[in-house]
Amino acid sequence: MRRSGRIAPLPALRATAAELFMAIKSVIYKATLQVADMDRHYYADHSLNIACHPSETLQRMMVRILVFALNAHEQLEFAKGISDSDEPDIWQRDLTGAIEKWIEVGQPDERRIMKACGRAGEVMVYAYGSSTDVWWKQIASKLTRAKNLAVMKIEPETAEALERLCERTMHLQVTIQDGEIWMRSASDAVEAKLSPLIIAS
Repeated sequence: MRRSGRIAPLPALRATAAELFMAIKSVIYKATLQVADMDRHYYADHSLNIACHPSETLQRMMVRILVFALNAHEQLEFAKGISDSDEPDIWQRDLTGAIEKWIEVGQPDERRIMKACGRAGEVMVYAYGSSTDVWWKQIASKLTRAKNLAVMKIEPETAEALERLCERTMHLQVTIQDGEIWMRSASDAVEAKLSPLIIAS
């Protein structure tokens, strides 16, 4: 009895190959992140594997870690961000997969922000870089309908200083009290300065 020469398709292997491709293209950084947020009464340690995409600077990656700490939660996780236009940099989902919090780092355009506002319960944008004021002037009037949106500006000197803390394996402490934010490594400390551009209503 002859066996069929057909080979069954292997969709799972194709997905794994795509994941391996992304892993090869990205550099993985590891961080032990201790968060003491006295303003939110949140205290926890997080073990993070951070994929730094080839198009991402170390400064942006460190800003992502800071933003993770500012929103730390047991269900918060890094999403694909730069690697996938359908996902943010960081998100928090409930047990059903519904997006509770969608977080962008950088200067997304208004279409991406408004689309996120329709998909998530809460949307947060953390803008940084020397061109933030120009970006905000161009985009602010287009976001007035977004009631579940908050936009924060990270001061340029904060983003630049965070890069000093970067190592392939990091041990970081973030302390938040009365609006003051500090990120510390074993050898350095950075005070993070942020200012609100929009507060969710």
